[in-house]
Amino acid sequence: MKSDSTFQREVKDYWYPKYNKNGYPHIQQGFILSPDRNKEFDPFILMAEDWFKRGTFSDHPHRGFQTVTYVIDGRLEHIDNAGGYSILDAGDVQYMNAGWAARHAEEAYDDDLIHTLQLWLNLPKSLKHTETTYQNIYVEDAPVVNFEGGSIRVYSGEIAGVTGPMKSLVPITMTEISLREGAEYTHVLPENHNSFLYMLAGEMAFGDNETTITKTGAATLSFYEEGSETNQSELKIKAVSRSKVLIYSGVPIREEIALGGPFVMNTMEEIKEAFRDFQQGKFGAPAVKEK
Repeated sequence: MKSDSTFQREVKDYWYPKYNKNGYPHIQQGFILSPDRNKEFDPFILMAEDWFKRGTFSDHPHRGFQTVTYVIDGRLEHIDNAGGYSILDAGDVQYMNAGWAARHAEEAYDDDLIHTLQLWLNLPKSLKHTETTYQNIYVEDAPVVNFEGGSIRVYSGEIAGVTGPMKSLVPITMTEISLREGAEYTHVLPENHNSFLYMLAGEMAFGDNETTITKTGAATLSFYEEGSETNQSELKIKAVSRSKVLIYSGVPIREEIALGGPFVMNTMEEIKEAFRDFQQGKFGAPAVKEK
């Protein structure tokens, strides 16, 4: 039986990813969210952390999900076959709805070594054939709320009295919280949102249990799965040292998932269909930079 009091979140599980040194040009990669645990992370499928040079993620297709790419360092060049082109810097985010047929390239700009986090966010079956769209959220356009001992930057969702600019088809929250050593903050999220965090820097203690997590650590949080979008939950945070954390949340979709290379569908037959459609040219021309 749930009481009328505000749901207090705790760290449910936490881990530190292992990184593979792949060599040039894909220098290093690790899974913050491993795809083999996608049911646990629903609506999130995976999150990859990559360090790469130009030539790693050239022209490639996607179908059936969304991506949220956060630039940690370097310059990320985006090219898509609808004529889109942009360069993102540290702190910028790109949202993509792959929908029916995305075809794009994500490259290190010039001779940069780029460092990114890319989150794969599922789409429900009813939205897997929607129009492909891209949205750049530049760091200066994501509202910041300052408080004693730190600040919170809101990329997506209604958090701390402001609304992030990301226009996700499946509503999520995405925030970056920075704290000075010893500072405390209570992060408020809808109680029915599944949520995870990733430590960008420092060390923080989370929840009444004060579970400590340091840089590169990731964690899932407890939530009230049968709760309401309108009821809030709280996560208590205390900075053990000067720290920065990314926190994401979203409502579980609760549908079967089939993963196949760059495609995320509900069945393996749909995955095969996506490969056939790509091979038959239904995703359009390659994504290359116009000279």
